[in-house]
Amino acid sequence: MSVERDQQFVEDVVKNLVEHPDKVVVKRTVDEMGVLLELTVDKEDMGVVIGKEGRTAKAIRTLLRVLGAKNDARVNLKIVDPEGSDPRSEKVDSGPAQEESQEQEVVEDVLEEDSPSEEPKEEEAEEDDRPMADLEI
Repeated sequence: MSVERDQQFVEDVVKNLVEHPDKVVVKRTVDEMGVLLELTVDKEDMGVVIGKEGRTAKAIRTLLRVLGAKNDARVNLKIVDPEGSDPRSEKVDSGPAQEESQEQEVVEDVLEEDSPSEEPKEEEAEEDDRPMADLEI
């Protein structure tokens, strides 16, 4: 079993998805955080690799996590924004996983802001613990 099995997996899957398989490049680096695979494709193929709402990229990342777990390694995929692509598509460079984490952070911030208003509700709940005879009807 080869250590670069994850790299070969990504190459095979992506080459079968894109119109320009000869321009698919997967660079593999290993550090203390685990394995990082940097995927570069032709700018015309970016949409296919990412997929609608990032579903294709997310599916590839999920399969990589399974493959990595099988080999006791953490595998991450970064889709590199090709040079000459639309500068307004900066979201593509970060990948859908980072976009989701940013959205999650926003949701958590909103929830944290709302949590002080939840405290009075907890106090009300404590008052409801009184015996039924003490409650007003």
